[in-house]
Amino acid sequence: MKTVRLGKTGLKVSRIGIGGIPIQRPPLDEAIKVIQRALDLGVTFIDTALGYGTSEERIGKGIAGRREEVILATKGGRRDKATTLEHIEMSLKRLNTDYIDLWQFHNVSTFEAYEQVIGPVGGMEGAQEALKAGKIRHIGVSSHNIDVALKMVSSGLFETIQFPFNFVTCEPADELVPLARQCDVGFIAMKPFAGGNLSDASLAIKYLLQFDNVVPDPGVEKIREIEEIVGIVNGSWELTSQDRQKMEEIRTELGTRFCRQCMYCMPCPQGVEIWLLMYVRNLWRLWPPKEFFPWAKRVVESGKNCIQCGECEEKCPYNLPIREMIVENSEFYQRVAREHDANQKR
Repeated sequence: MKTVRLGKTGLKVSRIGIGGIPIQRPPLDEAIKVIQRALDLGVTFIDTALGYGTSEERIGKGIAGRREEVILATKGGRRDKATTLEHIEMSLKRLNTDYIDLWQFHNVSTFEAYEQVIGPVGGMEGAQEALKAGKIRHIGVSSHNIDVALKMVSSGLFETIQFPFNFVTCEPADELVPLARQCDVGFIAMKPFAGGNLSDASLAIKYLLQFDNVVPDPGVEKIREIEEIVGIVNGSWELTSQDRQKMEEIRTELGTRFCRQCMYCMPCPQGVEIWLLMYVRNLWRLWPPKEFFPWAKRVVESGKNCIQCGECEEKCPYNLPIREMIVENSEFYQRVAREHDANQKR
């Protein structure tokens, strides 16, 4: 497996990592086998988050006895010092390790959240304290808003940035990826398969491998998935004219109904969690039911506050029919919830 330097961290990581959301879905023993198979194949970078249900515990079990082979990254979603330190301790326990290679502030997607992280008694103070104590070794951040991400990369405060990037959500290629290279900030590409919307793994992975400072971290839940992805990485990365034509066709097909999670539609004056509602179908595919339904119920409930004012559509840079999509995704949730309840009663 080829390796790449993860920006100013100086860490050498495998050319591809694995993300930690789908690993919650299979039975525990299968999840452990998937992680171990990834290590056997030369994958050395694993990314997860405290908020990903059972993911950290499963990864901790999967890397047991092989900790030195892994560059372990996780994320915490709080912005203040005290809770950031608490979350770091929780992740250390769940991952069954005494240090985390890369700690990331999770989903810092508004300027307000960024200011909270770097302000007095903010999360950065907690992360720096943990860094000095040897509990974490590097500090990064993830985001879904490109303007906020550009500011954070330029700040010099973070060693890595994690951002959605794929051949449909390709906007980072214009400014964010070049800026990360210029600032020597490691770039981790979340959602390389566009949240499950891209079925052609070869196209998705080869596209991202064209960027020499980008580390894709696709989520996997089956051994055959990680074997296929590693096979792509170990093969030719060339994109043919036919490949490029197919990517353009897929972009066109998805473009009118695909939410990039940029959050420009937020906040909704009625309190609708728009960007999360757009993601209901994707997380149904990725999360186990016991994690999905409580989350989705809350998010869909917020959609009932929609008064069809259209402000979100005016702000959307991709001209998505957001009001229609709120209704469609709410109806999708209601359908799968009914089916799940019926199956539980059998």
